[in-house]
Amino acid sequence: MGLHELTLRNFRPFDEFVFRPDPTAVTVLLSPNGTGKTSILEAVYALATASSFRTTSASDMIRTGGDLAEAHGVLYQNERRFQIDLTLHRGVRNTTKRMLVNGQRPTSRAGLAEVLPLTVFTPEGVDVIRQGPDHRRTLITNLLTDVSPRLSDVVERFARVLQQRNALLRGFQGVRPTLSQRDELAVWDSEFCLAGEELVAARQDFLGALAPLVTHFYQELAHDSGSVTTQYEYSWTGGLASALRDSLNDDVHRGYSTIGPHRDDVVFQLDGRDARRQASQGEQRSVALAIRLAGHRLVEQRRGVSPLLLLDDVFSELDPLRSDRLLQLLPEGQTLVTTASPLPRTMTPAVVVDVTVEV
Repeated sequence: MGLHELTLRNFRPFDEFVFRPDPTAVTVLLSPNGTGKTSILEAVYALATASSFRTTSASDMIRTGGDLAEAHGVLYQNERRFQIDLTLHRGVRNTTKRMLVNGQRPTSRAGLAEVLPLTVFTPEGVDVIRQGPDHRRTLITNLLTDVSPRLSDVVERFARVLQQRNALLRGFQGVRPTLSQRDELAVWDSEFCLAGEELVAARQDFLGALAPLVTHFYQELAHDSGSVTTQYEYSWTGGLASALRDSLNDDVHRGYSTIGPHRDDVVFQLDGRDARRQASQGEQRSVALAIRLAGHRLVEQRRGVSPLLLLDDVFSELDPLRSDRLLQLLPEGQTLVTTASPLPRTMTPAVVVDVTVEV
């Protein structure tokens, strides 16, 4: 499989840009900073996820001064051809996104992941270790559905129930609910518990498979015998149903669900130390890279496909030894690399593209 062609119109700095990477090997985008290299990877990522790894605002991807941006990708899985089309339209109040896969709207993120699975490394990737729980929840959710697309139904069902429960809580406007309102809330509490417990079980099963691979890749990257383990941290104690009852007053006061899987955390530990608080920057970076490599490997093992690999200026953050080790660990298959610096000596790309001549 592989991405054969990418076409951009009014996307970030590009008026119009056509890019044809090598579908089975390494393609390097080499140019000074500020020329749009990362925007190309962002566009590929957007085709695979309907989102950006750089921003939470879709309007940021539209060229300055414009109202409409497009990204079109042509790729193949074995002999089957796929075309993914993304259109972004900036309105008065918000920006709308329209996704099509071979002319049909995908029903979920997992539907896109099945067509274009990918793994992305960025300099900010270490944030999954350094920053708050939302970074880790997002990563685990994305990896979970990449490895097992069917689990997107579990993720989306909990998200819908959470949205409905929060809407009901907001409607109470901080006033203790009446008996009829509490009966309605009890229905959503039951759904919340069923969906939440299923989601937590899926996360824990996934982390159990991920952790040994993270340790393997960490040891290879860092040239270290350190062991990486995961610890799932609940946002509640005891049973979820009883915890929801105990948190009712707080939930009503705040107008949202204060406990549940959407508030949980995953702690990555290096030799028993919390990697967020007690690991060095170099150790944190190695753990973050190892998590991505482990997720990539799990997709290969479970689904029998090689995700597209995106490396955005990663080597500028690594010393030469770790750069060489990362290159040795990269899986075979299509890889897109951006850099403003000379490539590591052991990298042998199939294609090198100078983006400055395209902007």
